[in-house]
This record gives sequence, structure tokens and C-alpha cells, in this order.
Amino acid sequence: QVQLVESGGGLVQAGASLRLSCAASGLTFSSYAMGWFRQAPGKEREIVAVIRWTGASALYADSVKGRFIISRDNPKNTVYLQMNSLKPEDTAVYYCAARPAGLPDYGLGRPLNEYKYWGQGTQVTVSS
Repeated sequence: QVQLVESGGGLVQAGASLRLSCAASGLTFSSYAMGWFRQAPGKEREIVAVIRWTGASALYADSVKGRFIISRDNPKNTVYLQMNSLKPEDTAVYYCAARPAGLPDYGLGRPLNEYKYWGQGTQVTVSS
């Protein structure tokens, strides 16, 4: 059974850093692009960053560009999200998700249903 398990969330003050991890099992990890999403209360789930299966390129939402870094370690079946200079508006549940590498039009604007597998999320709360 495929599982994606996020960890690393917590309560921090504005300006702090957190590193989220997503450990995958039950799938050929390198056959998937990986994305980080977040959902704040009362808001739609939005993409934060996406990384190709090779890890060679990544894309970021404008709201986090320059502050967050997505990376992956395929031998460890893990994708990371390094979050720096956190702001209260970053508060959300963060999810990782896997999109088959064979799908066309890799990018930030793909529909959520193209992501085949999802984790359960980890809470990030940033206080002011």
C-alpha cells in the first residue's frame, strides 16, 4: 500500500525556519514528481512547490519563492520542504503528494486530481 507520511511541522514564531519531510513507501518514488501543498482554514488547498522526478528542477508559488526550497532524496524515498523566514500567512496544514512522471504539462497549475497519492498532512503554525 502506498503511504506518504509528512513530519516536521510545529508552532514557531515569525521569522523562524522549519524543515518538513515526506517519507514515501509502496511506490517507485523516482517515477513521480512530488508536490507540497497547503490548506489554511476556510481556504482552498493550494500548491506550494513541485519538483520533477529527477530533482533537477523545481517550481514555487509566488508567495513562497525565495523563502522555501523543495528537494528530494530518491534513494531515501523522501521529499523535503525547507521553510525559511516563516510568516503568519504560512500557517496551514501542509501535504505532500505524488504525480506520475509520465503525465504531461508538469507545472504549478495542474489539477489536484493528477496527484495520485497524498499524505495526511502536518500542521505548521506561525505566530506573530
